[in-house]
Amino acid sequence: MKRILLITLIGLILYSCSRNENTMVVSGNIDGLKKGWLYLQKLEDSVLTNIDSLEIRGDGTFSFEKEIQHPELFYLYLNKADNNDINDRIVFFGEKGNISITTTWNRFENDAEITGSKNHDDYSEYQQMMSNFNKRDLELAQAAFGETDSLKVDSIEVLAERNYINRYRYLLNFGMTHPNSFVTPYIAITDGPEANPIYLDSIYNILPDSVAQSSYGEVLAKMVNENSKN
Repeated sequence: MKRILLITLIGLILYSCSRNENTMVVSGNIDGLKKGWLYLQKLEDSVLTNIDSLEIRGDGTFSFEKEIQHPELFYLYLNKADNNDINDRIVFFGEKGNISITTTWNRFENDAEITGSKNHDDYSEYQQMMSNFNKRDLELAQAAFGETDSLKVDSIEVLAERNYINRYRYLLNFGMTHPNSFVTPYIAITDGPEANPIYLDSIYNILPDSVAQSSYGEVLAKMVNENSKN
């Protein structure tokens, strides 16, 4: 018995040592899932690509390992073979180390709880505020629909413009207060192209080298350089 325990311990030590320091381990459980395929995905050249997959049978536990150079956005896609793509994909900001994702099979995206990634915490904070701006846009659009009073329409347009400006002010503020987060260059290149180029330049200039030299940081640098030429 002692010999078996010793061999198991040695095996675990060797397995742990064999992992690259940049290894991301994504593991967790999908409550209620008995059968299905789970895919780890990421965008490569603007195409959502499967980088690993796992067939689940009888147990909703899963684990993926992926070596990454910098934190970046990943996706967990659950193919439940129900001909419905709604609520089948979880978006998370991956980074090296252990990340835990727990959810349910029928509310795969909505019930997701993600821990272990500081960058994902930052991403969730940003996304929550963007959701508030989007809700405000929807409310104003609904208020304007069918409205015939020109004064009320003008008032709604003023509020919509204010919401638009506040959205970009928040983006800039987030970037300036989260310079060490890899989420900052990501949101700048995805949500910032319509913002004042000065905003993007200000964000890029405060990034530390570790973030500026990431894949998202390099794309932001190109945007800033192109803006400076125009």
